Amino acid sequence: MPLLRYLVSLRFVLLIAAIGTAVGAIIMFLQASLQMIGAAIDLLKGEEPKIVTAMVMGATDTYLFGIVLVIFSYAIAFGFVFYSGAERLKLPSWMRPTGMDELKMTLISVIIVYLVVDFATDWAEKGSAMGWETLVKPISILLLAASLRLFTGHGASTADDRTAGDAASGKRDEA
Repeated sequence: MPLLRYLVSLRFVLLIAAIGTAVGAIIMFLQASLQMIGAAIDLLKGEEPKIVTAMVMGATDTYLFGIVLVIFSYAIAFGFVFYSGAERLKLPSWMRPTGMDELKMTLISVIIVYLVVDFATDWAEKGSAMGWETLVKPISILLLAASLRLFTGHGASTADDRTAGDAASGKRDEA
């Protein structure tokens, strides 16, 4: 019993990660706000619209990443540190992770969105004067998206699907 009590107390170490992630979110929000203010100043100065658009897109991307960090912070804190059933049910479903795999998939999804917005920002800044090297980012986005699809099992048949298919075709399990 003392060993179990000790191991359970170690979950509070994860609180450091939750607090660090929350601090990271605040930093991202501050950075995005500074980018947005810079875009507004450039707009008032009469800068080229492409530059202002790229700055706004970059700031929006930074805000999105900050939002994801907030979600991660809540998910770590209330999913792994303070996981009382009653308090957990009060949270929206998207803030109740079922495990580390779900958090990893969310992070990969965010990285894909980040890369898409980053590519769009580069395209807005440079226009059509981009070389073949520009294809590296969209290709990596496609590869990451395909990997995510494979990892989440979309399109793959599961044991439940096979069982339902066998039942529909009249086959029986003889176990």
